[in-house]
Amino acid sequence: MTYTDDSQDLAEESSGAHQSDLTEEQIRKKSRWYAVQVASGCEKRVKLNLEQRVGTLDVANRILDVQIPETPILKHQKDGKNKEIQEKVFPGYVLIRMLLDDEVWQVIKNTPNVINFVGSEQKRRYGRGRGHVKPMPLSPGEVDRIFKRAQEQEPVQKIDMEAGDKISVLSGPFKDFEGEVIEVAGERNKLKALLSIFGRDTPVELEFNQVQKID
Repeated sequence: MTYTDDSQDLAEESSGAHQSDLTEEQIRKKSRWYAVQVASGCEKRVKLNLEQRVGTLDVANRILDVQIPETPILKHQKDGKNKEIQEKVFPGYVLIRMLLDDEVWQVIKNTPNVINFVGSEQKRRYGRGRGHVKPMPLSPGEVDRIFKRAQEQEPVQKIDMEAGDKISVLSGPFKDFEGEVIEVAGERNKLKALLSIFGRDTPVELEFNQVQKID
């Protein structure tokens, strides 16, 4: 089984030449980034398995790089402190730079926990049912945006709160007050909450590290 039902598409993809005939520079110029959907939480496992299979199955000259773009974030902890962690830019996906042909397609599709390539669904020529997915490379602009986000040096504050959540204030002039979140401004590391002050609901702006979510 090939990754496309149309031999003409395959010929266009491989340009009619065996990949081993290309120089390393030519391969890098012709290679493209593709997105592959994987089972939830299995991104690192897929990356490790694929990197091992690349050497074992002798396709290292066509599968050039496997990446899970991540960006640093500050996650607010229950003790009021912030912890820097790495968050996946696109959970459930792995990016692969490669020169795609039938053999490479088979290597990736047969890697445990790989679901499918991201691409366009091709209709079946005969019969009913869903067609196959033709892998579509990411555009240079998409690739630039993804890796630019992953390379951000300053961690972004992230908090597990949204409008409607109940909170308790840990510090500041409203310490020990309780209220309800009405707005979250992640880019400013702040939220707005309604606190009962003098018997009236009053909107107050607070820093993420000043509050704690009430479960």
